[in-house]
Amino acid sequence: MLRIHVVETMVKALLSLAIVAGLAAAGASADMMGGHTSGPFTGVKANTGTVSFSKFNGRLVLTLSDDFVVPDTPDPHWQVVDSQGTVYQLDRLKAKNDKYNKSITLPSYIHDVAKVQSWCAFAETLLGEAPFDKPMM
Repeated sequence: MLRIHVVETMVKALLSLAIVAGLAAAGASADMMGGHTSGPFTGVKANTGTVSFSKFNGRLVLTLSDDFVVPDTPDPHWQVVDSQGTVYQLDRLKAKNDKYNKSITLPSYIHDVAKVQSWCAFAETLLGEAPFDKPMM
């Protein structure tokens, strides 16, 4: 009987530890806001996919959907427009080996995002944009 009680106590302790670890992990992402997705990209070259917005550890993060297609242009970049209409050209979309930068952590000087744009820095042309219903902060 004592052996069964010890085993039950250990199982309960391990389950409690697992729950605490899960809550700690959730706490690490407690600052993460999910479920904020833009409208679809529309434009001359970027017209598939959406962007999701999240906040992690106080930083704004944008992530392209799996169906986003990087425009076939010489130098496509991430670009965001804030609620005041200020445009920020950011990193390149294309990376090495035909891969692309699917997510980007925004610099601290960008406080909100009204829409995300795909911009060709070479041709200085807007390729497409995905607006949010309201500015994401």
